[in-house]
Amino acid sequence: MGKVLIACEESQVVCKAFRNLGHYAYSCDIQDCSGGHEEWHIKDDVLNHLEGWDLIIAHPPCTYLCNSGVQWLHKRPERWEKLKDAVDFFLKMLNAPCSRVAVENPIMHRYARERIPAPTQYVQPYQFGEIVSKKTGLWLKNLPQLIPTKLITKDKAVQKIWREPPSPERTRIRSKTFIGIAEAMAEQWGGLV
Repeated sequence: MGKVLIACEESQVVCKAFRNLGHYAYSCDIQDCSGGHEEWHIKDDVLNHLEGWDLIIAHPPCTYLCNSGVQWLHKRPERWEKLKDAVDFFLKMLNAPCSRVAVENPIMHRYARERIPAPTQYVQPYQFGEIVSKKTGLWLKNLPQLIPTKLITKDKAVQKIWREPPSPERTRIRSKTFIGIAEAMAEQWGGLV
C-alpha cells in the first residue's frame, strides 16, 4: 500500500478514508488533530514534510483565495499581502516533490485565478452522496479526475456551507472534506500508489 500525506487536514476525514483501505496515511497541519488519531497526525508546517510520499492531497487554506472573501480585499488593504502568501503556499503544494498530487480549494476569486492555473476539474458533494452543494476545484498531477459515485440531483442539494453562522468553529466546519469525496479519493486514487 502507498504512503499518503494529507496536507492541511486536522479533521482526518481523508486520512481515515485511506487508512480504511490499508494505506500508510498521515494528516499534517499546524493545528491539533480533531480526528481522534493523533498517532496518524503530524502537527507541524507541512512544508517540512513534503518528501517521501507516493501521493499528496493538499487542502491549503482558502481564506484569501476563495470567491466568498474577495470583498475584503478592497476593504482591508493588508489582505493583498496575505493573498500573495496564500498563492505562494498553494503553488508549493501544487508543485510538491511528489509524482502524484491533488490540491483542492473552493471557487477562487479573479485575483487568485490570475496567479494560479485553472483546476483540472470541479466536484460537488452531491455527486458523492452528500445532500450539500459546495463547488470545489481539484488541481491534479498524474491523477485521473474523480468519477462521481452516488449522484444526488442538484435540486435536492442545499447551500448550507456558506450560510454557516459566525462562530469560533466556522472555519473548521466550512473547510472539512465531505466523507463521500474522501472515500472516492481513497478508492479511485489509492490503487495508483
